[in-house]
Amino acid sequence: MKGNKVAITGIGETAFLRKGEETVMQMMTRASLAAIADAGLTPADIDGHVSNKYVGHPSEEVAHAIGAATRRFTAVADTAGGTATTGDALRLAQLAIEAGLARHVLVPYAIRSTKPGGVYGFHAREPQKAGLEMPAGFFGQPTYFATMANRYAHEFGMSEEELASVSMTYRAWAALTPSAQKRDPMDLDAYRQTPMISTPLRVADCCLTTDGGGAYVVSAVEAARDLPHPVIAVQGVGIGYNNYPHGVLFTQKPCTFDYPGWDSAAQAYAMAGVDPKDLDLAQVYDGFSISAIVQTEMLGLCDRGEGARFYAAGHAKPSGRMPVNTSGGHMSGGYVPGINLLIEAVRQLRGQEGDRQVPDARLCAVAGLGGNNHSTTILARD
Repeated sequence: MKGNKVAITGIGETAFLRKGEETVMQMMTRASLAAIADAGLTPADIDGHVSNKYVGHPSEEVAHAIGAATRRFTAVADTAGGTATTGDALRLAQLAIEAGLARHVLVPYAIRSTKPGGVYGFHAREPQKAGLEMPAGFFGQPTYFATMANRYAHEFGMSEEELASVSMTYRAWAALTPSAQKRDPMDLDAYRQTPMISTPLRVADCCLTTDGGGAYVVSAVEAARDLPHPVIAVQGVGIGYNNYPHGVLFTQKPCTFDYPGWDSAAQAYAMAGVDPKDLDLAQVYDGFSISAIVQTEMLGLCDRGEGARFYAAGHAKPSGRMPVNTSGGHMSGGYVPGINLLIEAVRQLRGQEGDRQVPDARLCAVAGLGGNNHSTTILARD
């Protein structure tokens, strides 16, 4: 694979709600139709589909719901979270287009975090977690990431103020974002007033509970030039894997915060022919403040062990030297794993974001954490 062969030509999303009324299928359908219209296409132009194994709706259901053309290509992203939506699915779409198997590929996703079991459901089914960790009361993503934060602080040092600066940074961006779920101002006192969930992580350090959906359309760069928007080319995609199953995820492996983001970033930068200093902004999968800190380092935005201090120095805030999560991310904007970050990247590169627009934004990195895997995607305005 080479960079600058495909582009994201259409984007769409639903409202991000604390508790919505629509089903996952309804949200995916609405987001998909919005993305197709945004690309200046019709459903009859869509001949490729990449679905997500955790959504529960195969591509034929989406194709039927939107009135798409007969499917010429289908694939399923076999990863989780942001890796699936912003890396794996995008790479599958590019492979299909380069092979001549499809012209316009749709990637839809939606989540109902408020359904019974929520985002913890698949962990609860893992025998090692159900048999070993849950009986001891050690369960749930906040607990897992709290162990990561404590180990990180032991290794590199991290004050409460530095940890809080991540949440405050993303809230500052959310305040400029009309569609964000959480827009009320947050200073250190407001941060400290949020309940402690698992030391040192407070509610403000955790991603939101969201019902929402998003979708995007991938087309060849040549085709994109004939469509309405500036060409937002995929310059690089890297995916780092490891072989830890979800049963040992985060808690029963050698290092809780050393997932393969270093590998995915190196791949993506090499494919794009750029390095971190060339970036104008970044979108980082912020399931929790600590995971955002670590991925900020993995993208090369700062040195290893300096992520918390990078945020505390104000570098990622509005008017900072390296804006990060410019719609509020998952912690203040909305949690539709990864895909809303990719959509925000496209809008920034198109120059559509009004009061929160990063001036002259032309190159953006999107980091996607997906359990035991990680993706880095480099997008560029052509």
